[in-house]
Amino acid sequence: MSNSFGFLDIILLAMFAGFILLRLRNILGRKTGYQGKSRNKYFPGGIQTLKDLENNEAIKTNNVDEDTKKQFLKGAEVAYEKIILSFANGDKKSLRSLLGKNMFERFAEVIDDRKNKQLKSETTFIGIKSAKILEFKKMENIYKVTVNFVSEIITCIKDKNNQVLEGNPDTIKTVNDVWSFSKNMWSQDPTWYLVDTSSK
Repeated sequence: MSNSFGFLDIILLAMFAGFILLRLRNILGRKTGYQGKSRNKYFPGGIQTLKDLENNEAIKTNNVDEDTKKQFLKGAEVAYEKIILSFANGDKKSLRSLLGKNMFERFAEVIDDRKNKQLKSETTFIGIKSAKILEFKKMENIYKVTVNFVSEIITCIKDKNNQVLEGNPDTIKTVNDVWSFSKNMWSQDPTWYLVDTSSK
């Protein structure tokens, strides 16, 4: 009889252990890492947006998944327009959420200089003609994507008397910009910040 009771005890203990394991699995789940939704409206894919771009050779040979490219470029185009208009309007609050620290300081310096000289920047964003990923770099935990934007803009600078000092308020100008966006992939912040700009 003692052997029978010992066998029943083992079965009961095994059933109890299985029940505990199932309860823990239901409570804790099996997901690991950061699972929160992206808080950035310009790059809604967050950390997943460039998961297929982690091979620089793939970019050079154009073997990157087209949907992944389109997803990133869609957010980059929205950010590009937002940054240009925020800069023209002197909206430093909006710029701070989209620019890297050094880039923000450069933009803020120009905005403050315009204000001190009582200059007014007027910009009408017509649209983006093309956007293309030129390069992807991965340096440890820092990811950097360089994009070539070709856009059409009407822009000018006026003095306090509303006289045009630079640009033309009646002419559409084609602008060819190369911008680099960067993200710390260890960070839970989903934002890709603008860290460098140049013109072709």
